[in-house]
Amino acid sequence: MAKSVLNQKKLEAIAKSAAAKGYSVRTEIPDAGQPGLYLVVQPSGSMSWAFRYRHAGRPRKLTIGKFVLGEDATFTLAKAREAAQEAARIASDGRDPAEVREEKAEAPEPAPVKVDLVGDVLDEFVKRHVKKKNRESTQKNTEAFIDKRIRPEWKDRDIKSITKRDVVKLLDDIADDGAPESAARVRAILSKFFNWAVDRDIVDASPVPKGSTAKQGASRERVLTDQEVRLVWLACDKVGWPFGPLVKLLLLTAQRRNEVAHAVRSEFEFSGNSQLWTIPPERSKNGKEHVVPLPPVALELISHMPTVGDTYLLSTTGDTPISGFSKAKAAIDAEMLKIARKEAVTKGQSPEDVKLEPWTLHDLRRTAASGMARHRAPVHVIEAVLNHQSGSIKGVAKIYNRYEYLDEKRQAITAWADHVKLVAARGIGNDQVWP
Repeated sequence: MAKSVLNQKKLEAIAKSAAAKGYSVRTEIPDAGQPGLYLVVQPSGSMSWAFRYRHAGRPRKLTIGKFVLGEDATFTLAKAREAAQEAARIASDGRDPAEVREEKAEAPEPAPVKVDLVGDVLDEFVKRHVKKKNRESTQKNTEAFIDKRIRPEWKDRDIKSITKRDVVKLLDDIADDGAPESAARVRAILSKFFNWAVDRDIVDASPVPKGSTAKQGASRERVLTDQEVRLVWLACDKVGWPFGPLVKLLLLTAQRRNEVAHAVRSEFEFSGNSQLWTIPPERSKNGKEHVVPLPPVALELISHMPTVGDTYLLSTTGDTPISGFSKAKAAIDAEMLKIARKEAVTKGQSPEDVKLEPWTLHDLRRTAASGMARHRAPVHVIEAVLNHQSGSIKGVAKIYNRYEYLDEKRQAITAWADHVKLVAARGIGNDQVWP
């Protein structure tokens, strides 16, 4: 049976056919959205999820659980995919997922551990400290930073799991978005928050680093080389849907991670001669509508994406945008290293000597901006592409300038996208920066 990405609509059709005894033999329906995951339909009409994998050189199957339609289903499509992903991770470690499940079933139930979620502790902090210790304007300012910068990242995390590295990454990401002042403000709030939590015996120590270690006022300068861009592109092909296309769009359009990951299909205009992506004010960082011209390379990429649901451009469920960026980034890093080492062997070099410099998804945005500059795009046009407030237009002219530089943005993005396409097509043995 040809593989396709399962979604709620397809599952409903399968369930309806199964209930009508439409399957005369046991049938396995693969889910292209999660390799190895199958929906097993019995002639009796019952359905279940299964995961196929290999262990010790032999094919194996793990039954995940029954599937029924409805909100009370134990194994929805999303949960089945999560179970399959976990089983795949166990299998990649050389262990048998079926044996691991049996061991867990035989193990005694651990004593319940009290978990203090960051979101809940933040609520207490605002109620008992922020609103009692500050004047009204400071209260509103602090709550705004908490709700926009801290809560979305950590609200479902156990506060005891937050490390110094987590704090530094959060502050660096804020500074990298062009807001070092905001990073400094968030650092001050986090310092008070964790000290308050220490006083209440919620955590043992504050993870907020002291002084300049947090880099709250510094902006990273990481720009990927053309060879690294090529490896990223090729690794995205290996990783596939949906994170491969996500990372490619980040690289091609220079937009922010969540703006791409949460993109809604209705925001795109593909007809006519002005193919555009319009990010609405409620989804843009500065609260202003942002128009992104789509280069041919991006249009070709989007045209080959599977349609999962009617809302999001990138989704595995059809109902929610994609998430799980850390695992996806790790998978891309692994594929990049495999490709680089394989090519090293082809060139007669030792694969063990191949090392890749760390990079982040946000570095792709900086890389794209740098690439546009290399193709002679003016600073104010690059800032317009990035949806930054331009510093090159000031005073009254800045207030009344409503021209969005749409044609200039299209030219800059297209030149960069064409460059990426050329770089990705280059053969091995070209380590230089290509003009």
